[in-house]
Amino acid sequence: MAYTLKSVTLRTNNSTEGIERIENLWKDIANAKLPILFDSEGQFQPGISPISIYSNYEDETRGMYDLTIEGVHADFFAEMEQKVAAGKYVKFDVANDDLGVATKLAWQNVWTGNLNRAFTQDYESTVPGEYTSDGKAHCYLYIAINK
Repeated sequence: MAYTLKSVTLRTNNSTEGIERIENLWKDIANAKLPILFDSEGQFQPGISPISIYSNYEDETRGMYDLTIEGVHADFFAEMEQKVAAGKYVKFDVANDDLGVATKLAWQNVWTGNLNRAFTQDYESTVPGEYTSDGKAHCYLYIAINK
């Protein structure tokens, strides 16, 4: 009987070793070692998009945090757009030919911006260019803010 995981959580930080652990976790998901996008028998699960959830911040700008990778359905993004419209989150959408560059640029917007971050739960969704209408890779960040 096949099974899937809804999410997996890693306690990490932004050190070189922490980033390496994050990269390895994503590789395990992409290679179906952790059955979030694929079930335990290697079958792709249609309609599931992977997102990163950043939470449980030890310190607002440095230190440990939880990174949860979760498989969500399209209604997740509609709910996040409602939270942006309500002023609970700020959305960043950065496009680039390279997914890694798009992600770095999106986070630079957060780190260098003048946001009143809540440091509760932040969300990231990256989409390779082959899955977008403009052919560019996108990084979408939803950053929780204090009102």
